[in-house]
Amino acid sequence: METLTLIIEIVLCIFALALIVLVLCQKSDRNGMSALTGGGEAIFGKGKKKGIEAKLALYTKIVAVIMFVLSLALVLIQKFAA
Repeated sequence: METLTLIIEIVLCIFALALIVLVLCQKSDRNGMSALTGGGEAIFGKGKKKGIEAKLALYTKIVAVIMFVLSLALVLIQKFAA
């Protein structure tokens, strides 16, 4: 079980780095607080992403879900292995 835990931890580190890179590659909306004070177009407007931005957003979501599942698996393995 220690080997499996080590492998999952290494894979989690790799996915964490990938998530950081994916988030940094995405284009910022630059709306900040204006979305709260009347910049409704930022929330309800034409917020559809196109091209590479859509793929980066999709990959970010996929990597985040994989990290969540791996983290949950790691906790369960460590809890029930003891």
